[in-house]
Amino acid sequence: MQTVGTPLLWGSFAVVVLIMLAIDLFLQGRRGAQAMTLKQAAVWSLVWVSVSLLFSAAFWWYLDGSAGREMANTQTMAFLTGYVLEKALAVDNVFVWLMLFGYFAVPAAYQRRVLIYGVLGAIVLRTIMIFAGSWLVTQFSWILYLFGAFLLLTGIKMAFSKEEDENSVGDKPVVRWLRSHLRMTDNLEGEKFFVRRNGLLYATPLLLVLIMVELSDVIFAVDSIPAIFAVTTDPFIVLTSNLFAILGLRAMYFLLAGVAERFSMLKYGLAIVLVFIGIKMLIVDIWHIPVSVSLTVVGSILGLTLLINAWVNHRNDRNKIGKAE
Repeated sequence: MQTVGTPLLWGSFAVVVLIMLAIDLFLQGRRGAQAMTLKQAAVWSLVWVSVSLLFSAAFWWYLDGSAGREMANTQTMAFLTGYVLEKALAVDNVFVWLMLFGYFAVPAAYQRRVLIYGVLGAIVLRTIMIFAGSWLVTQFSWILYLFGAFLLLTGIKMAFSKEEDENSVGDKPVVRWLRSHLRMTDNLEGEKFFVRRNGLLYATPLLLVLIMVELSDVIFAVDSIPAIFAVTTDPFIVLTSNLFAILGLRAMYFLLAGVAERFSMLKYGLAIVLVFIGIKMLIVDIWHIPVSVSLTVVGSILGLTLLINAWVNHRNDRNKIGKAE
């Protein structure tokens, strides 16, 4: 697998991730810590974005000195495009988490532990999936066409799919199977995933929530990882952009927890992004769309979607005020 990643770059990335994870877990991951407030979530989200941008700047500086300005510009642009893509697609994942926590009535104070393990699990699973995907692309280049077709169909499906009801979570086959095969308590037992009663080990509903969180991330990774392969097949770029976006997921969750219903139009913007990326992969041998153009298109789609969403929210708020009067 060809990559710009040198031992120095891989080592630097690993150190940054470990330091940020340690700080995050020390401040919010310790037992007894309260759920993030909206202000804390906003600050942490800004911190994660800033760290990602600083890493991209350091990455550009390193490549500019070792491989030349053109290589530095191209690879840094690929990193930023992958980061924006993953960050945007991760919002849909956050909405699923909100639905899971709502269905299982998990208090905010207990959600933090599930999210900690969920993010750590996502890091491991996505690392495995990314290296496996890079190997497949290296061995079978035609698989990019399959990724493109999959993303195109996924985008179309997302645009026309109906919003899932929170109460439908309990009807999922995997939830029914887990409940029937695990010895489980009826209620939550604080932050515990397991409790012992009469010498027998019981799982708690919180473990079921954690399993569903991990499964949901795997499902979303099937969308997001092929999308980044449309930008670059370099495993270093794919992994770093992906993980930097994931590391801020917990803060993003608490930031969006109270305003999720005000992003009703976002799924349509994400659907258009997936369709665009899918088409880009399918026509790569006919017309190669530069990475800079891809970043501009993706950013424009997401920006326009947020503007439309703001207009829809404003109109709905005015209608509510009108009815109240």
